[in-house]
Amino acid sequence: MWRNDEMNESQESVQLLNDGKRRYITGFDGLRVLALLGVILYHLMPYSVQGGYLGVPIFFAVSGYLITDLFIQEWDRTGKIKIGSFFIRRIKRLYPTLIVVLLASTAYMTLFARNLLGQIRSVIWTNLVFVYNWWEVGHGQSYFDRYNGESPFTHLWYLSVLVQYYFIWPFVMVILLKFLKKRQRSALLLFVLAIVSAILMAVLFSPNNTNRVYYGTDTRMAPYLLGAALSFVWPSTRLSSVVDRTTKTIMNVIGAVTLVFMLVLTFGLSGTSALTYHGGMLIFSLLSVLMIAIVAHPSASWDKWLTNPFFKWLGSRSYAIYLYQFPVMIFYEQIVTNIAKHPILNPIIETAIILGISELSYRFIEIPLAKFDYKQTWTTIKSLFTGKGIGNKRFWAIPVVLVTAIAAFGATTAPVNTAKKTDALQSKLAKNNRETDKKNAEVLKKQKENQKAAEKHKAEVKALKENKKVKLNKKEKVVAKDYGLQPSEVKIAEKIPVTGIGDSIMLDVSTDIQQVFPSAYISGKVGRQVWDAPDIVKSLKSQGNLSDNVLINLGTNSPITMQQIGDVVNDAGKNRHIYWVNVHVPTQAWEGSVNRTLAKAAKKYKNFTVIDWHDLSQNQPGWFGGDHVHPNEQGSKAFTKLVTQQLIKDAD
Repeated sequence: MWRNDEMNESQESVQLLNDGKRRYITGFDGLRVLALLGVILYHLMPYSVQGGYLGVPIFFAVSGYLITDLFIQEWDRTGKIKIGSFFIRRIKRLYPTLIVVLLASTAYMTLFARNLLGQIRSVIWTNLVFVYNWWEVGHGQSYFDRYNGESPFTHLWYLSVLVQYYFIWPFVMVILLKFLKKRQRSALLLFVLAIVSAILMAVLFSPNNTNRVYYGTDTRMAPYLLGAALSFVWPSTRLSSVVDRTTKTIMNVIGAVTLVFMLVLTFGLSGTSALTYHGGMLIFSLLSVLMIAIVAHPSASWDKWLTNPFFKWLGSRSYAIYLYQFPVMIFYEQIVTNIAKHPILNPIIETAIILGISELSYRFIEIPLAKFDYKQTWTTIKSLFTGKGIGNKRFWAIPVVLVTAIAAFGATTAPVNTAKKTDALQSKLAKNNRETDKKNAEVLKKQKENQKAAEKHKAEVKALKENKKVKLNKKEKVVAKDYGLQPSEVKIAEKIPVTGIGDSIMLDVSTDIQQVFPSAYISGKVGRQVWDAPDIVKSLKSQGNLSDNVLINLGTNSPITMQQIGDVVNDAGKNRHIYWVNVHVPTQAWEGSVNRTLAKAAKKYKNFTVIDWHDLSQNQPGWFGGDHVHPNEQGSKAFTKLVTQQLIKDAD
């Protein structure tokens, strides 16, 4: 992936066969920068650049091509591969910055974000031995989870997978080059293995948990293997720089079309979609390898088109940028919780911080340590205390020792189960889900009775509105007290049929809603999107289980469009009233967009009402948990009261 790694070494060895001149494929800088920008934009705006995570297959494919191409050249020149020196070069390039990121981030969390220290010892040691991706499979959160106390190290899974490939690849290459004399056979074998990896991804995919297929070394091998296969049939030293104009034009057009398709997938292929794991990622990997082939060819123009000073600068610092970007985002967004207030300014500030830190790291860590003779490590440490020839090194030693000490303190004192505390929301949602399922079953059993009594209930509601003096039983008095409702409001709510459809917010408040509305059917699911709603509405409607009042709470997880709202309204039918709760999600840039779209829909559809949760909760930080999005007990009661009073107002 990194320019200072594969690219520098390929610069030393890649030659054009027909003129003997050294050749450095600068276009790979540009291709890799495009991939890096996709990843960063995905982390900053995950639902605007839904497929930005696909930058990672580009990294894998470029690495597979360059490393394999390098080994082939070494074998052709010397008849062997120096495995030991290869490993040493890789570790010298990768380890120093990784250690700095781990220590600096842990020190920061120790001082300012101890809630993120959960299982930090396991996180550190698995990263240091490059098996963090497998730890993430069993212990980590989903790469696509935006709310559950995100770890600043989640993105490091990629580095572990890449290093695992580095460690096995020299041995694979020796076997292929020694026993398969025809290079095409090696390419075919690697291509078949890539397809096997993609099939394994499809087979192991589970919509409930993508960790196994997303983080797995075996399921992510396809782009690396495809890049490696390309190097056997498209070696950089065998590509002619002299081709006719037609061939050059064809290659340039293929490159343009390929890049367009890659961009379409980058903006449209969601990481939570089954299509991604059932061939989508493989298709993107094939496109990436095709693009690599075009960029690598000296007669195509894409090497030149992807070469400029900006890409060169970013490419040289890409390793640092990748490592620092996620910790910066997580820490920044913990401090600046109202991201939605400045949806453009905040990402710009975050990007500037990432680039600034990466530049400092590149100048003062990567470059010096890449040149450092590690045989002199002990001598250098001793010189810090003796004062002989150290110059300003002692000055740098002070912050290094301080940061290391703070990180060590945080890592050794953090409880093993700290992470479990961040799972309080998950536990609550799981509990609510069980209770809601049980209550839903009871509601469905009584559905026919309630439908028969609908006209009677309407008359009772009208009478209750006119007669404010009503008597409550013991249970009803508790409801009135807990939710701040008038006695008549409690009685009226008992008569109102409701179907609730939403995401984790709906699941969070589900037991409260069903406490006030005994006949409410609630369908809430973590991560649910607005485009899931039409199928749910149609399913409930076809079963006769869709009430006249449909309560929807969607928009927390992504922006929404008028078309998506229209689909829900049309599928529900004109005889049903849609009550859509707008969103309080200050940590995401789309909050304002979602709420403006809902307000617009309320003007368009007569049977559509917006329940303004955003306005009510705007200055109530005490109503929310640590993510500033999901209501706590107090917030859930306020949410339920707001919904109740709106439905009662419209009840007849």
